[in-house]
Amino acid sequence: MTDLEAALRRAVRGEVGFDTTSRALTTMDASNYRRVPLGVVAPRDADDVAAVLEVCRERGVPVVARGGGTSIAGQATGTGVVLDFTRHMNRLVGIDPEARTAVVQPGVVLDRLQDAAAPHGLRFGPDPSTHSRCTIGGMIGNNSCGSHSVAWGTTADSVRELSVLTARGRRLRLGQDWAGAPEGLRGLVDGELARLRTGFPDLPRRISGYALDALLPERGADVARSFCGSEGTLGVLTEAVVGLVESPRARALAVLGYADEAGAAEAAAGLLPLGPLTVEGMAVDLVPSTEGLPRGGAWLFVETGGDTEAEARTRAEAVVRAADVVDALVVTDPGGQRTLWRIREDASGTATRMPDGSEAWPGWEDCAVPPARLGGYLRDFRRLLTAHELRGTPYGHFGDGCIHVRIDFDLLSADGVARFRRFSEELADVVVAHGGSLSGEHGDGQARAELLPRMYGAETVALFERAKAVWDPDDLLNPGMLVRPAPLDANLRFSVLPREPVDVEFGYPSDGGDFSAAVRRCVGVAKCRTTSVSGAGVMCPSYRATGEEAHSTRGRARLLHEMLAGELVTDGWRSTEVRDALDLCLSCKGCRSDCPVEVDMATYKAEFLHHHYAGRRRPAAHYAMGWLPVWLRWAARTRTAPVVNALATVRPLAAVAKRLGGIAGEREVPRPAGETFSRWWRRRGGRPAEGGDLVVLWPDTFTEHLSPSVGRAAVRVLEAAGLRVALPPTLRGGAVVGDGTSRSAVALLTARRGQVCCGLTYVSTGQLDRARAVMRRTLDLMAPVLETSAPVVVLEPSCAAALRTDLPELLHDDPRAARLAARVLTFAEALERHAPDWTPPQVNLPAVGQTHCHQHAVLGDAADRRLRESAGLAGELSGGCCGLAGNFGFEAGHYEVSAACAEHQLLPAVREAPDGAVVLADGFSCRTQLEQLAGVRGRHLAEVLAEGLE
Repeated sequence: MTDLEAALRRAVRGEVGFDTTSRALTTMDASNYRRVPLGVVAPRDADDVAAVLEVCRERGVPVVARGGGTSIAGQATGTGVVLDFTRHMNRLVGIDPEARTAVVQPGVVLDRLQDAAAPHGLRFGPDPSTHSRCTIGGMIGNNSCGSHSVAWGTTADSVRELSVLTARGRRLRLGQDWAGAPEGLRGLVDGELARLRTGFPDLPRRISGYALDALLPERGADVARSFCGSEGTLGVLTEAVVGLVESPRARALAVLGYADEAGAAEAAAGLLPLGPLTVEGMAVDLVPSTEGLPRGGAWLFVETGGDTEAEARTRAEAVVRAADVVDALVVTDPGGQRTLWRIREDASGTATRMPDGSEAWPGWEDCAVPPARLGGYLRDFRRLLTAHELRGTPYGHFGDGCIHVRIDFDLLSADGVARFRRFSEELADVVVAHGGSLSGEHGDGQARAELLPRMYGAETVALFERAKAVWDPDDLLNPGMLVRPAPLDANLRFSVLPREPVDVEFGYPSDGGDFSAAVRRCVGVAKCRTTSVSGAGVMCPSYRATGEEAHSTRGRARLLHEMLAGELVTDGWRSTEVRDALDLCLSCKGCRSDCPVEVDMATYKAEFLHHHYAGRRRPAAHYAMGWLPVWLRWAARTRTAPVVNALATVRPLAAVAKRLGGIAGEREVPRPAGETFSRWWRRRGGRPAEGGDLVVLWPDTFTEHLSPSVGRAAVRVLEAAGLRVALPPTLRGGAVVGDGTSRSAVALLTARRGQVCCGLTYVSTGQLDRARAVMRRTLDLMAPVLETSAPVVVLEPSCAAALRTDLPELLHDDPRAARLAARVLTFAEALERHAPDWTPPQVNLPAVGQTHCHQHAVLGDAADRRLRESAGLAGELSGGCCGLAGNFGFEAGHYEVSAACAEHQLLPAVREAPDGAVVLADGFSCRTQLEQLAGVRGRHLAEVLAEGLE
């Protein structure tokens, strides 16, 4: 234990982490930069913060305050001690509705403040797109803004008083009229009044540099306002009094379509006299689908407010009339507005990939110019991109002249980094020529501080240094930011990654087969760190259960990054730190769809487990649950399922079996059925009926052995819809599609018997060699099917997802894998595409339950929604993950997290269900979780429709 670590442990009551994992999780924020800290402290209160500052000051160790870690300029990283305020100092102290103020600690997430203020008809004005995970402390440090800044300004406009600790331990209460000013600050300002009055650009989004002009007497000598945007370099915030604004009772959203971004940019300033709440802009490049948007190549999102929906709509329609648009849309429905806003909010992640899939990076994320000059600035910006042979798609706060953009810099090669520097220097000059600010929202950090002399001149930058010395004479707080900065091309996080491709098993088709590129996908926007999930969202259930960064998608990606870097995590694929972080990953695949950059942690986990346990004994659960298809087939062939089920009722025997199998003691082991689905199929004749289109029904392990009633119901419904149902062949070589065997004597003598399997359980436990062998055997069996045009209908969503994604990505060298993946349909998709004229039975009941996480992430549920609506099953299914997630919830040590995940959405939805509601759960895991935790029987949609046929 180092002297520093020991001293901190003695001095503070909060957690002190000098271990590899704690440090690895905080090496990066959402920027291009990486710094390795000595350790991390999660202070419990201001006294803990004071103790940390004292210990570090005595040893000359820098201190960096960190909130949600979503900063884009590198200011939330450091080489000393990082203060993590999100763990303990995250309370909303109180709200005063009469005064319209709130008292908060720095680690409180913005959405928590908004939730608390909403019942009073109030809200905090600024709202960055990271509102679900950014902290108030971080917003004050960066002087964050958000989409509503045209109405309610920046964070500095909402700050009333700040409680701050200086590096030398002074406790200050900052406010107006020099309240809380450290000694020497007033004298410095009085000597520079002329410079402060003339040397700062006058525009709504000037975030760069220190806001020393807020200390002018005519501006109230507001020390609290001046502190905003100082990026943790002047003092450490411990509490804030912030102002709240009245939230409009009703809102309307006018989406205005323009031919291109320049047209949208030039129109934005003209809409400001109409008093909109937002004027946001984005181009078609950032929109995965233009469905639901008006015609155009770029759009302005203009929100209006009113006391009634009619008043808000009237104002929105006035905006449409005043705008010269290609097309327009006015939405007053809150759900429709949320859907549209989600497109805009996800742009910060979507922008990290160019339309062709290549990478793009921050660095020039948020320059701002006077709104009236935005069109001209964008044209100059585009010309500069072209001159440097770079690409980027601007979007952002057009009404404030603030542009976000991610650019396809090559930050991996020396030539690319040199171009990054040249472009940055030239763009800084373009911004200044338009009267702008290098930062319009996210701060300077390391990305832009080096260029501040181009904006302010050397003398004003020297004044910044003098101000820093007044507050922090020892340069203890976040050194290298704002003053005496590190070069903008130093400490790049990519420089530590291997240059040669990493030998991996999956194909990573979206990343050119490069595992390093796959890990680089995570840019740190931290959508996975949201503490609640709404609608159909899934990501990230383990983080919501534990609140630990290591159990977020971002945290795991950070550890994988450090594993590849080899500096902190030194034992590569054998790393216990990475293994432990991935242990609570449910492999729900939610990040594959919900993460704006489509990080696929389930695949990365399978990849890691494969290498980690190569040549070594695995956990018992990998053999018990990973090889589940083998054990179940063995029980079926020996017809010993009744014996197994009887033994499972003997508690001592069951307890021993679970302990040996690495299964949680709290779990009941599912009972195999007395008759498998395939045996029932053969007993009824085993041949497709005459009639319509042929569909091949996939007998997945769960339907085959554990829930054959689902298979029987599906056959009944599919045949009622006029389809010919067949099962895959079970003989390799000469088998006929649909007869289950073969009547050819030669085929019977030469063919090998087998059973199709998607390999899911082997993939989820990282047994990729075995998974590959199973998948190849399956492709051999499916050869006759692939020669037909028949679709493959898969009832279990997780198996369908495995066939759609894991199969072609793991067998990327076998063209048959992609062909089979393209044939896979869900039950609802099969009915919709191959029996479009069929009318399902009218069930006419309310429905509750949960969309399977793999269906949400990979398959989509649009067809299921339409089928439920057609059958009269009313109600929306919840999002999230059931928490059982295949083998995850059965493994020893996972029960508590598994149950906590179920409590996020699934179990509350079922408890609140109306009488007579149908509980839908297409996944076997979901049905098992419902039965074991709530005593409720969930049913597959096929079962419900089959009952309706009666």
